[in-house]
Amino acid sequence: MKILFYLFSCKEAKRQSLKIYVPCFFLLSSFISFSQQPTDTIKTKPVALDEVMVSAIRVNEKTPVTFSNLTKKEIEKRNLGQDIPMLLNFLPSVVTTSDAGNGFGYTGIRVRGSDATRVNVTINGIPYNDSESSGTFFVDLPDLASSLESIQLQRGVGTSTNGAGAFGASLNLLTEKMSDSARAEISNSFGSFNSRKHTVKFTTGILNNHFEVAGRLSLLHSDGYVDRAESDLKSYFLQGTYSGKSTLIKALVFGGKERTYQAWNGIDVATLASNPTFNFSGMYTDEFGNTRFYENEVDDYSQDHYQLHWNEKLSKNWNTNAALHYTIGKGYYENYKEDADFAEYGLTPVIIGGETITTTDLVRRKWLDNDFYGVTFSANYVDENLELIIGGAANNYEGKHFGEVIWSRFASTSEPGDNYYEHNSVKTDFNIFAKANYTLNENWSLFGDLQYRSVAYETIVDPAKNVKENFGFFNPKAGMTYTFSNNSSIYLSYARANKEPNRTDYENGTPKQESLNDFELGWRYKTEKFRISSNLYLMAYQDQLIKTGELDEIGNEIRANVDESHRAGIEIEASFQVSPKLALNPNIAISTNKIKDYEIITETGLQNFGTTNISFSPNVVSGIAAAYSFTENFQITLLSKFVGEQYAGNIDTEATKLDSYSVTDLNIAYELKSKTVFKSILFTGLINNMFNAEYVSNAYLYGENFLSYFPQAKINFLVGMTLKF
Repeated sequence: MKILFYLFSCKEAKRQSLKIYVPCFFLLSSFISFSQQPTDTIKTKPVALDEVMVSAIRVNEKTPVTFSNLTKKEIEKRNLGQDIPMLLNFLPSVVTTSDAGNGFGYTGIRVRGSDATRVNVTINGIPYNDSESSGTFFVDLPDLASSLESIQLQRGVGTSTNGAGAFGASLNLLTEKMSDSARAEISNSFGSFNSRKHTVKFTTGILNNHFEVAGRLSLLHSDGYVDRAESDLKSYFLQGTYSGKSTLIKALVFGGKERTYQAWNGIDVATLASNPTFNFSGMYTDEFGNTRFYENEVDDYSQDHYQLHWNEKLSKNWNTNAALHYTIGKGYYENYKEDADFAEYGLTPVIIGGETITTTDLVRRKWLDNDFYGVTFSANYVDENLELIIGGAANNYEGKHFGEVIWSRFASTSEPGDNYYEHNSVKTDFNIFAKANYTLNENWSLFGDLQYRSVAYETIVDPAKNVKENFGFFNPKAGMTYTFSNNSSIYLSYARANKEPNRTDYENGTPKQESLNDFELGWRYKTEKFRISSNLYLMAYQDQLIKTGELDEIGNEIRANVDESHRAGIEIEASFQVSPKLALNPNIAISTNKIKDYEIITETGLQNFGTTNISFSPNVVSGIAAAYSFTENFQITLLSKFVGEQYAGNIDTEATKLDSYSVTDLNIAYELKSKTVFKSILFTGLINNMFNAEYVSNAYLYGENFLSYFPQAKINFLVGMTLKF
C-alpha cells in the first residue's frame, strides 16, 4: 500500500512538472530494489524469472488456445525499420496495411478480420491499447522490435489478459531479458523512398553478480511510397535489472516521438489508375487560385512509458509478479481548412469594407494530452499436475481533448491560444482472473479461466453529449486437451468475451456493448522434422460493432452494432524440414464471416440486405516461407502472402469490393563471425513485393459506393548491417 501511495504521489507531482515526476519514479525503483536483502553472491540465471513477467497472460502447448510465437532471432532478420504489424504479416489469419504504403509510419493489422482496436496488446503484461479508441499505434514506439525478446499472437479470445477485451486476437510483447555478458550493437539500414534506420544498443551484462543496465537509441526516417507521406521517428529504451537468488526487479523507461505527414485520406478510383501515389492531404487553393499543399499537415505525437516489475520466487511451487506502470502521451494533428465557419471555431465574424465575413481559411490543431497509470499483479503456482495463476490489474486513464486555431486568413476578436473546444475523459479499468491447467493423467488435461472486468468511462464527445457509462463483464473460459502421444494432441475450448464501445462509437451514435462466444477445436502434431497446428473456430457475436467502411468528419472509422454475426473457419500452420538446408513454413486460413439480416437506413427507408459479408474480412488468407540455408550463418527466405477479395462495406456490392492480391518478399541474412573487434557482423536485406504487384490493402467508403483506396508500394528494398561487439 505504501508503494501505491508513493506512485500516485509522484504522479501528482508530475502534474506540476514532468521533471519532478521522473526522479520520483526512479526513487521508487531504488526504494524497492534496496528494500531487498539478498544474501547470495553467485551469478544467477534469470531467464525463468524474466518469463514470469508475462507468464500470467501467455500460453503454451498445454493450453487449449490457438497461438503463434516469434523469437528474437526471427524478428532480427526482418527488422529493418518497418513497423511491428509488418513483422507479423506472414502469421496465420493476419492482414496488414500501411498508410504510407511501405511499412513506415502509420500501419494497421487485422486478425481473423478484426482490426487493431479489437486486438488486445500488452508490453510485458502492461496494457498498450489506447483506453478511449482501443487502438494500437506502434508508430508512437518506433523500432520497439529492436528491444523485444519474443512475440506471442493468440488468435480468438485467448486467455484472460489485462486491458482491452480481445475480440480477434491478443498480442503480447516481451522486452529483452537480462544478459549475462556485456554487448553492444550498431545497426544501420537504408532503402527505397529514402528510408533509413539507425540504432545503437548496449548492455553491461551482469555486474557484481546482480545488476545489469541495457539501452537503445533509434532514429528512423522514410519519405514513404505515397507523396509527402514522410515519417521522422525517434525512440529510446532504458532498462535496469537486479537479479538475486529468488528476486528479479526491472525498471524500464522507453518511448518515442513521431512526426508524420498525414496520409490517411486515400485516393479515388480514377486517381488510383492515373497517379497511385497522389496524396490529397494538405491540398488547398491560395488567394491567387493556385493549388498548393500545406507543408505542416502533420501528426505530431510523443509517448513515454515507465514500468517497474518485481518478480519473486517464494518457494519451489510459488512465484509472484507485481508491476507499476505509467504512460504519458501528448501531441496533435494539424490541418489547413478552407472556408471554415467562424462560429465552429469560436471566432467572431469580421467586417471588411462594410461586408460581414463569416468564413475563413485557417489552420487548426487538435490536441490529445493523456495519462495512463496503474498496477498489474499475478501469483503463479506450479506442481507436477497443476498450473494455477491468479492475477489482475487496476488502471486509470485521464485524457484531455482540445483544439486551437493557430492561424486564420481574416483576423477575429479571439485571443491567440484560445481553445475552441475542451473535452476531458476519465476511464477506470479493473480486472481479476484465476486460471488453471490441471493434468488428470498422461492423456487428459483440463483448463479453466474465470475473469471479472469492470469499466467506468466518462467523457464529453461534443458540447451537447456527455457520456457516463459503467460496465461489468464476466468472462468464463474452459477447455480440455487430449494427448495421444508425445507427438500428437487435440484440444477443445470455449471462451466468452465482452467489450465496451469506444469514444468514436459514442461520437457517431448510441452504441451497445458487444459479446462474443468463441469455440476452438485444434490438433497439434510435431516430430523432429515436421510440425503442424490446425484448428477450427466459430466466433459467434451478439451486437458486434461492425465497421461500416465510412469515416466521420474528422477521419475516424464509423462502426454500428448488428444483432447477430459470426466468423468461422479453419487455420493450418505447418513447418517442414525438407532437407538439412531447406525448410518450408506454410499457413492458410479459410473462413466465412457473415452478418445475419443486415439492415441500414437508405434514402428509401430501412432496408434489409439479408445475410452479407462482414467488411474487411477476406475468406482466404495464406502465406508460405521457404528458407534455404547455404551455411549455418547464411540464409535466404522467400516469403509469399495471398489475401482473398474482401469488401470495404457490408452490402456486398461490386463497387465496394477490394480485389485479391499476392505479394512476395525476399529476405537475406548473413552473419560473419569475427575474432577481431567485432563478435559478428550481420548483413540483412529485404526485397519487398519483388514481383512488382499493384495492389490495395485497405479502403474507406464514402456514401454507398464511393471508395477511397490505399495503394501499397511496388517493388522496393531495404538493406542493413549490424555490428555486434
